[in-house]
Amino acid sequence: MAIDVETRRPLLAAGTGGLSGPAIRPAAVYRVYEVARAVQVPVVGMGGIWNASDALEFIIAGASAVAVGTALYADPSAAHRVLAGIRGYLERHAIESIEHLVGSLQL
Repeated sequence: MAIDVETRRPLLAAGTGGLSGPAIRPAAVYRVYEVARAVQVPVVGMGGIWNASDALEFIIAGASAVAVGTALYADPSAAHRVLAGIRGYLERHAIESIEHLVGSLQL
């Protein structure tokens, strides 16, 4: 919720809204980790992905795919940039396929 202090009314038309963007990423990564360990279906990670490192957090936590959302408002090419960064990461770490990263978190 966000409030206009001058009018003392909500800034959002519905009064309240969901959390998105970078503020939600740590909680979303944790939830992906929990869900991916509990089910045997593909999990899509989303929430606060602005760069390859953000996307890789979700993948390493167990996401089979990621979705870029809010970043597209600021940069329509964000998804291409994220993908290029993931490819660069795989090359730098001599990882043959993204599938080798899914759920590779080492605790």
